[in-house]
Amino acid sequence: MTTRCWSCGQPGPRTFYRLRNIPISSCVLLDSQAEAVGFPRGDLELCFCETCGFIQNSLFDPFLLDYTQDYEQSQGFSPTFGAFAQELVDRLIERYGIRRKEVFEIGCGKGDFLSLICKTGDNTGLGIDPGFREGRLAPDIDARVISAFFTEPAADLTGDLICCRHTLEHIQPVGDFADLVRRSAEQRAGSVVFFEVPDTSRILKEGAFWDIYYEHCSYFTLGSLGRLFRARGFDPLSLRTGYDDQYLLLEARVQDGELAEPFPGEEDLVEVGSRVQSFVDATQTAIRGWDQRLEEAAAAGKTVVIWGASSKGVAFLTSLQTGDTVEYAVDINPYKQGKFMPGAGQEIVGPGFLQDYGPDLVVVMNSIYLDEIGSDLAQLGLAPELVAV
Repeated sequence: MTTRCWSCGQPGPRTFYRLRNIPISSCVLLDSQAEAVGFPRGDLELCFCETCGFIQNSLFDPFLLDYTQDYEQSQGFSPTFGAFAQELVDRLIERYGIRRKEVFEIGCGKGDFLSLICKTGDNTGLGIDPGFREGRLAPDIDARVISAFFTEPAADLTGDLICCRHTLEHIQPVGDFADLVRRSAEQRAGSVVFFEVPDTSRILKEGAFWDIYYEHCSYFTLGSLGRLFRARGFDPLSLRTGYDDQYLLLEARVQDGELAEPFPGEEDLVEVGSRVQSFVDATQTAIRGWDQRLEEAAAAGKTVVIWGASSKGVAFLTSLQTGDTVEYAVDINPYKQGKFMPGAGQEIVGPGFLQDYGPDLVVVMNSIYLDEIGSDLAQLGLAPELVAV
């Protein structure tokens, strides 16, 4: 009860979900199965703030994580994700006039999105990320990346557009972080801020145990994301879901006058509280169902692979009693192939490996990729049973 909400500061967020001994990171590139199985683990305790709706892992220890090591989170090798990213870029450019302007991306990863928005809008780009690797930016753009965290010394960095995609969920002091972003935006008149994070409402509704992992210490819904940014001096211009309602997308400017009215779905505190109550039962039902399905497949002598060797795949395999019946994880990202899944130990292979392996069942870690993966399998001459978590 001494824990305070990292978003609004209120004491006593209520614990509703616990996990013990889970891998502390999901996207680290590991060279052997032994290293993967022995990968460091930590504990998770999700707590719900009944004041603002924010959810946090109150047992999170940021000193366990090292984002400077080989960390591969790029989704840009997927045509489906690439089309989504292009749609986002086109919207931001057209809506806010981001052409021949300066774009600053916080937590830019390997620079995929930064490269795309610079190329599409003829913009100049600056990124910051501790895990960036030289040579990953598109060669024909005007952009550079600083290999560092976005902390106090970097507060003077800014742009006409400030992007932060799939980074805020990794941040523990989310309130302080939003303050730092506001200070960055205040340096450039009219600067627009764009944030993208996973939608926790869907996770709670589906009992999506495969979407809960250690390095995600902060979990947002439409309401809690809107409340955080309004409280920290921003005026949201748009707040919506996207990517098959898997992501939250926020566009905002520094407050200058009266705040806009709440957006549809933003007044969600009662609904989220109800879903929190039923989340444990929903996850247990989902886990039992998948354990039974994999147990039956093993008993029938069927081979099973998962497709998607990232955080969802790690959480899926390490949550099941039958996870070791899955021998391989498939991923189209060439930087992951030949590596091993943290905590679970499965080798990561490319799609071509399946031609000889001949899986009977392919479990897809994200339903939005079903058509894309089905097409890839057909091109390989394979027709296994294909099902999404």
